[in-house]
Amino acid sequence: MHRRELLLAGLSLPVALALPAGSRAATAGGEAFDAGTVPALARALAAAPYRAPSRALPDALAGLGYDRYRDYRYRPDRALWQGQGRGFEAQFFHRGYMFLDRVDMHVVEGGRSRPFPYATYLFRFEHGVPAPPAGRDIGFAGFRLHGAVHQAGTLDEIAAFLGASYFRAVARGLGYGLSARGLALGSGDPGAEEFPVFRAFWLETPAPGAAEAVVHALLDSPSVAGAFRFAITAGADTVFDVDARLYPRVELATAGIAPLTSMYEFDAHDRAGIDDPRPAVHDSDGLALWLGSGEEAWRPLRNPRHVEHSGFQDRDPRGFGLMQRKRRFEDYQDLEAGYEKRPGCRVEPLDPWGEGEVHLVEIPTANEYADNIVAFWRPRAPLAPGREHRFRYRLHWSDGQAWMRGLARVVATRSGTLDGAPGRQYLVDFVGDRLPQGDGAVRVRASANAGELRNATAYRNPATGGWRVGLELLPGDAAAVELRLWLEGDAGRLSETWLSRWTP
Repeated sequence: MHRRELLLAGLSLPVALALPAGSRAATAGGEAFDAGTVPALARALAAAPYRAPSRALPDALAGLGYDRYRDYRYRPDRALWQGQGRGFEAQFFHRGYMFLDRVDMHVVEGGRSRPFPYATYLFRFEHGVPAPPAGRDIGFAGFRLHGAVHQAGTLDEIAAFLGASYFRAVARGLGYGLSARGLALGSGDPGAEEFPVFRAFWLETPAPGAAEAVVHALLDSPSVAGAFRFAITAGADTVFDVDARLYPRVELATAGIAPLTSMYEFDAHDRAGIDDPRPAVHDSDGLALWLGSGEEAWRPLRNPRHVEHSGFQDRDPRGFGLMQRKRRFEDYQDLEAGYEKRPGCRVEPLDPWGEGEVHLVEIPTANEYADNIVAFWRPRAPLAPGREHRFRYRLHWSDGQAWMRGLARVVATRSGTLDGAPGRQYLVDFVGDRLPQGDGAVRVRASANAGELRNATAYRNPATGGWRVGLELLPGDAAAVELRLWLEGDAGRLSETWLSRWTP
């Protein structure tokens, strides 16, 4: 089983069984529902001892493989809100395969909530796969949301919530790629990572012709409970407005807020030992940063030999994201994967987040099936138990081309060995309107925290209409070197900051 599949496996159990008796009414049909309902359930969970999940399933669903699981198909004509002209429909995932854990679904309309129970008539059981016993509500594994994203009047899949607290989205002209999560705990750190899960969802019934769908989710794990509200709009920039309220059971020193998870195997600057006919393979090629100071930066991703952590300390960040900047088929030459159509996702905080760091984890991988990149915000102070911690932010799923237009951007990084010297040479391409089109004054501002930089030079690149920087690094006996550079003109900064790390 690939790590991507392991990460998607959830650990849920029916909400009503986990809540104190006085809280169970909120999960029953026809009960009042408002903005405080799910936070109240999360607080109740956090105040009670954590109960390990049950994975009980009918025998017919035990031991399903991937191919057999794919034959459990939701009936489109049974979609929630189907044919009602509400602008959205929802379909649900069957339990089975690696998605064994029950997730409860509820529908909210007119300020009241009712359960949406499992029933066998909701699914097609193709190619002779066994159906569970009729009349038993075994819950679901997750759901997918359909809306008008690629073409007006046509409802296509725009988002999916499936496994632990993972969810994904598409944007106009793009398919699925990287994932987001509700919360990360200990990602990449020594010891076992804890995966909080969404145990229940409440889907608000949209008004006819609505442009926004609202989803509430209850999160739980041994260390924390939480309440999430997602307001989702689809388009060229598919947006999730997220309101996350966390209620730790214990002190959380390694919490990752607004985590993004992606795959990076290789590209032109990082393909040592790769024997592959394609020029690049990745869902994301870099971490984009917009710091609280206003500095904009780009850190090309790497597939390291060992797990590597990078922390970009900041106060009140303006944004960060795992992006896919390469957008041509020629960049990948993969007719099946279509990596040029994978969306990027950036996080835009909607409130001041204080001091902390954007944390990047890069994990070695030998294939393109492993999600080996994680980025998130880690608050400087641990999240204390016994109180609410609230984070509001906006997720933008898009091609990423409209973000931070002012400065020239890094569009390519290449590197190779130095002839006759134990070092590395780099070529970094910048494109942007601020760069002079003629032979204007362009200066390179480059630095390294160790080793020696040589021959840092900027020159025009007629093929891109931008400028290229070439430089050489002699690392000496350094175990790692942090590099940074940007372009500057007579009137000031011309480009974002390029960041990179060299290791042997």
